Amino acid sequence: MELEGARKSSHLTQAELAQRSGVNRMTVGRIEAGFDPRLSTVQELARAMGMEIMLVPRDLRAEVEGFVRSGGKLVAQPPGVGAPRSVVDLIEIGKPAGA
Repeated sequence: MELEGARKSSHLTQAELAQRSGVNRMTVGRIEAGFDPRLSTVQELARAMGMEIMLVPRDLRAEVEGFVRSGGKLVAQPPGVGAPRSVVDLIEIGKPAGA
């Protein structure tokens, strides 16, 4: 996900994200405009939005993106109430209350 989309999904302005992450607001704006940030900057921005960085092998990227967009459902998994639980559902069930 691009930074601007992630920031907006977190309901943060550039200034709020900058303050939470300790990154200059102008840097946030430049990254959103296409500037390549340092990995340490990306880590701080992700942390400030409650996200983690996940490295994915290039040849698996399309599959992982499709899986995430589907909500963790496998391709050709039957839809509807009778469908088996998705991987995301199973992970959520295993989390302690309030996590």
